[in-house]
Amino acid sequence: MANSVEHVYGVHAVAALLAQRPGSIKKLLLARGAGNPQLDGLIEKTVAAGIAVQTLPRAELDAIMPGARHQGVIAVVRAVSYERSEKTLPEFLAALSEPALLLVLDGVQDPHNLGACLRTADAAGAHALIMPRDRAAGITPVVHKVACGALESVPVFAVTNLARTLRMLRDTGIWIYGASGDAGEALFSSDLQGPVALVLGSEGKGLRRLTREHCDHLLAIPMAGQVESLNVSVAAAVLLYEVRRQRLKNEQ
Repeated sequence: MANSVEHVYGVHAVAALLAQRPGSIKKLLLARGAGNPQLDGLIEKTVAAGIAVQTLPRAELDAIMPGARHQGVIAVVRAVSYERSEKTLPEFLAALSEPALLLVLDGVQDPHNLGACLRTADAAGAHALIMPRDRAAGITPVVHKVACGALESVPVFAVTNLARTLRMLRDTGIWIYGASGDAGEALFSSDLQGPVALVLGSEGKGLRRLTREHCDHLLAIPMAGQVESLNVSVAAAVLLYEVRRQRLKNEQ
């Protein structure tokens, strides 16, 4: 599983990196002829930060990131790891000033799904994303692009043993809710205002048996149509925003 990136591409992803970790950027590669207000502003900030900007034919950027929608900009970065040590997770949780909201992904393989989950986690106010270190998508340039800057704001903990981590979360008072289409408990009738970890399984297979056994509750998203399941990133959005809805309602 990849755990670091050397290229970050796309206007939003590069802008977030420039805002949060400017020292990690070696130089900015710009496609010749590329230009729009967002890109112009990004170039101004890059130059102001003392970072070199190199203009190249678009074909050369295409060769650096084959098949990627780079929007005419690629940041060459010092290998940056976005994964935090699982040893620091208890300390991280203890420092939270509000009930924990964690997104746990049990073996998501598609980097587009991982990036989309990170973006939604940021938007919904999740405190962190937890995933297995092995047999799962790692942090790649694709994840960085799809996340649209969320990697700079949502801590990612890649753990060696997910079941052990779930036990630790439970021991700290966090309720573990797994998403499963065959669950008897409906999402919208559950009280999610306390500290919670929302666990979603991999594409196609769902939650692994051992992961299911470590959940306090299994929740089903009500489905009114003919499809049997949702994409994992869509399901994550439904779950996260139900938590946010309940918490905002409680604050009123």
